[in-house]
Amino acid sequence: MNNSKRINVALLCGGKSGEHEVSLLSARNVYDSLDKTKYNVVIVGIDKMGRWFPISENSLIEKSGGMNEIASDKGVTSVSIIPSSADLQFSDMGNGHTPFDVVIPILHGPYGEDGSVQGLLKLANIPYVGAGVLGSAVGMDKDVMKRLLRDAGLPIGKFVTLYKHRKSLSYVRITKKLGSPIFIKPANLGSSVGVSRVDTKKEYEKAVAEAFKYDTKIIIEEYIDGREIECAILGNEEPVASIPGEIATNKSHHAFYSYEAKYLDEQGADLIIPASLTKKQTRAVQDLAVKVFTTLCCEGMARVDFFFRENSTFVVNEINTIPGFTSMSMYPKLWEASGISNEKLIDTLIQLAIKRFKVEQKLVTK
Repeated sequence: MNNSKRINVALLCGGKSGEHEVSLLSARNVYDSLDKTKYNVVIVGIDKMGRWFPISENSLIEKSGGMNEIASDKGVTSVSIIPSSADLQFSDMGNGHTPFDVVIPILHGPYGEDGSVQGLLKLANIPYVGAGVLGSAVGMDKDVMKRLLRDAGLPIGKFVTLYKHRKSLSYVRITKKLGSPIFIKPANLGSSVGVSRVDTKKEYEKAVAEAFKYDTKIIIEEYIDGREIECAILGNEEPVASIPGEIATNKSHHAFYSYEAKYLDEQGADLIIPASLTKKQTRAVQDLAVKVFTTLCCEGMARVDFFFRENSTFVVNEINTIPGFTSMSMYPKLWEASGISNEKLIDTLIQLAIKRFKVEQKLVTK
């Protein structure tokens, strides 16, 4: 670990997923929240080809402001990861090696939130913020996630899983099992990319084809009529839940809380914090959020999303192990409303990463 006064932090952003541009928005807010008197911060961008390279603060601001993808400038050297017995080093190919104390992966979706980067960092022997390999993988895969939650006895909606290499089920069979309307999603993606609401057979075929563009496995979920409630989770062995918030989608603009409603339309939805719940309901959803987090073997941070039905029951929708950190995102807003500023939140996440790393270093591996 670095012994100097300031902690060396590598902030990973961009990535190969369909949420590349959202990652840049989140990374910009995380960068702004990092206390530069405590941290030496290097921004590492990953383009849509999967290439790593350093980017400047100005470049991050420019790209995130216009929702553009990042690309390396002419003459900019690439970045590689060098595993070592003590720490992770980024090689700039020409100027030696720079060791880092902790990595903050702000990579939404596949190749960042699914355990792939977490596995790479684990092999490189470096602390990193957020869930580990297992928690990241099962949190990303909505099919596996729902099966684990179901087996743990936690309330989820009905769903069907389809595979690209297998014969698809007909619209009639699906709606007989799930009712109508239904929602069709890629199993391994977030932020509503590739998600469709389906009310007719014609829409069904189109939505299945769209979801299969992003994954070889898709899930089809029943429509749940309920308010959308979200809780933020923070911690490792003893995680805690924030006060819950509510997403009130502007139905005159969007049929559901879509990608556009989340990130592109400032009037797409209202974030109501705290959610209008009784004390008993608040405690119930907080307890349930923590159970989801621990059931899925998560650590560090997550946002757990629910539907709240009129009969006062909560249904788990999904978990996000690297939730959005944009100016419109619920995760940082929930903690701010719970008394933890963005700066303190990032500090805590870094300390949780370092603490977990120290525990793991004491394990016998040979």
